[in-house]
Amino acid sequence: MSIADTASQAAPLLPAPWQSRLHDTLAADESVEAVLPLDLDDTLRFSEALLVLTDRRLISCPAEGDLRIWPLDTCFELHLGDHAGVASLALQDDTARLALWRFTLTHNPAALRFTRRFEQLRDALREGRPAGPIPAVLCAQCHAPLPPDEDDCPACSGTIDRPPSTWTLFRLWRFAKPYKGQLLLGFLLTLAATGATLVPPYLTMPLMDNVLIPYQNGQQIDTSLVTLYLGGLFASALVAWLLGWARTYILALFSERIGADLRTTTYDHLLRQSLEYFGNKRTGDLMARISSETDRICVFLSLHALDFATDVLMIIMTAIILASINPWLALVTLVPLPFIAWLIHLVRDRLRTGFDKTGRVWGEITSVLADTIPGIRVVKAFAQEKRESERFHEANRINLQANDKLNRVWSLFSPTVALLTEIGLLVVWAFGIWQVANNDITVGVLTAFLAYIGRFYGRLDSMSRIVSVTQKAAAGAKRVFDILDHASSVPEPTNPVHLGPVRGEITVAGVGFRYGNRSVLRDVDMVIQPGEMVGLVGHSGSGKSTLVNLMCRFYDVSEGAIRIDGIDVRSVPVTEYRKHIGLVLQEPFLFFGTIAENIAYGKPDATRDEVVAAARAAHAHEFILRLPQGYDSLVGERGQGLSGGERQRISIARALLIDPKILILDEATSSVDTETEKEIQKALDNLVRGRTTIAIAHRLSTLRKANRLVVMDRGRVVEEGDHDTLIDHRGFYWRLYEAQQRQVEGEAISPATAPAMPSAHTAGIAAEPALK
Repeated sequence: MSIADTASQAAPLLPAPWQSRLHDTLAADESVEAVLPLDLDDTLRFSEALLVLTDRRLISCPAEGDLRIWPLDTCFELHLGDHAGVASLALQDDTARLALWRFTLTHNPAALRFTRRFEQLRDALREGRPAGPIPAVLCAQCHAPLPPDEDDCPACSGTIDRPPSTWTLFRLWRFAKPYKGQLLLGFLLTLAATGATLVPPYLTMPLMDNVLIPYQNGQQIDTSLVTLYLGGLFASALVAWLLGWARTYILALFSERIGADLRTTTYDHLLRQSLEYFGNKRTGDLMARISSETDRICVFLSLHALDFATDVLMIIMTAIILASINPWLALVTLVPLPFIAWLIHLVRDRLRTGFDKTGRVWGEITSVLADTIPGIRVVKAFAQEKRESERFHEANRINLQANDKLNRVWSLFSPTVALLTEIGLLVVWAFGIWQVANNDITVGVLTAFLAYIGRFYGRLDSMSRIVSVTQKAAAGAKRVFDILDHASSVPEPTNPVHLGPVRGEITVAGVGFRYGNRSVLRDVDMVIQPGEMVGLVGHSGSGKSTLVNLMCRFYDVSEGAIRIDGIDVRSVPVTEYRKHIGLVLQEPFLFFGTIAENIAYGKPDATRDEVVAAARAAHAHEFILRLPQGYDSLVGERGQGLSGGERQRISIARALLIDPKILILDEATSSVDTETEKEIQKALDNLVRGRTTIAIAHRLSTLRKANRLVVMDRGRVVEEGDHDTLIDHRGFYWRLYEAQQRQVEGEAISPATAPAMPSAHTAGIAAEPALK
């Protein structure tokens, strides 16, 4: 194989800028097996570099300077790790580390494939056999091949973006099945009402041939016949009205119930999703799906689906009547149908895709509103009204463009169908006049035929218009079923184990957790005894809050297990398990409603005495009584009518009321002043008594009452013990404590005389982003 052949073979793998640089380095028969883009240099500055794996060498291509090359060796190891958004790949042999490369987590999937191929080539070299083809990376759950540059399986994560299809509407039968009796009755009424509307044109034939034309030829009008025909016309109109009213009312009730069931089922399914799902979704988009899209489906079922069924029945029954009157004239009537069917096929996909896009764009508009209105205080505080207005204008402009593109297709389609039906009507007139001239049919037959044809073509035009609303409903149904088809990453157990009386022992055994491409926890082990208070300590990004989220089962562990009283939490029904956990967050969330309703949120049937007792224990009773309506005072959306300390004490009262055996305190006092912290600390003292407590706090002074401190760093437990023991050990906790003490002393000195604060590095703490 020539060098040119090698370059062409490597071309699909090597980015274009690197092909010429490696052209003279690669041997004639050397093949490129994997490449890894590197976007950070040794000082963590952005820089482009490349790591190349061939079937015999490992080649490092820095942005500047000479290439570094290592022949593949059986003693080589590649170690992939990551922390705080930065991944690293280390090359080692039996004695030392030979090289270290860093890159952002964007390239982590490529790094995983690079490492797997390296290990495959190395193992083949050790065993003296061919390495074989590059194996496909399979999903651990469904064993399907993973797409390139992806760690997550789209099928298992529910992220496959399938195009909308009209067949999606048939999935609504799941919601229509409980009302199949009403649906059948509505169909029978539709059939009867359609039949009643076809009677009047049929009565025009004898009215023309037996009454009007004989009278025009000099005969007397037979009043009895006139009375009979007109009475028949009136009776058929009255019957059609009654049947139409009953049909519309019953099917409207039917469709509203389907819409209500669809909304509640979607919302219930949404509530069962893990926090991971909501982290990847916009609030406004989810709101639009549950409200706007389900409403669109309901309107389609109550109005347009009914009209479509009526149109189909009308066309079929009219075609049968036309064929029975005059087959040749009926055949001429069908001339426009192939052209209309071709037009419908032509625009259907464009309309469906367009409506799917407009639905997503509308979700973006709703998301802007959902971001801005709850955050209006921040918007005004930073004077960003103009910016938010521009965001809304831009989303509205994109929505307008999408609708304009859709309307260009639709505006041409509808008039074209109308034109074809008019041409068809002219053809029928011409053919009918020719048959009357040849005495093949009477004028009455032609008149009745034209009346039926008017209805026939009118229904064709109506059906063509339904194409638009059908595709719109199909796009909406697809967006709703995208939610319903998503399986929660925190599933309910197949064979649930029910907890007895909970003692509160928590066992964390070999727990590891990955969030997307990032490894957050690794090999965490600890045992928390019943009634013990454990403090989690560590800098931001060490994994404290992630561990707490796993204990609450907001996420499920990737490795290992978490057990409560010896029972794996994954085997316990989620709702039953969480009833034993009280959670107090750094930023307490209060719902719009009264103080009493917020305190009783976890126990809605609590009496007023129980609510007051919880508020007293949380040191909230006094400030609540100072409010205008006391416990019945409205707190406003998100509790904006209260101070941060007041919201926190209500949050503590909410946790006290459910009397949990396990208590989670996540930075409960970090965002309040010293005086408020003292009040909250008194409330917390009442809260933790007799409960297994896990507390996270950056202020180490707040954890002095903890029985034990667990120090975490880079997703691992690095130290464990009480405060005095860890200080004497002079390890990671001591450095963290000393850094905080210097900070407190520095804050006590006036800014003019204050010495420079030690950096995180001088305190022995890695300076990293604040990701818990």
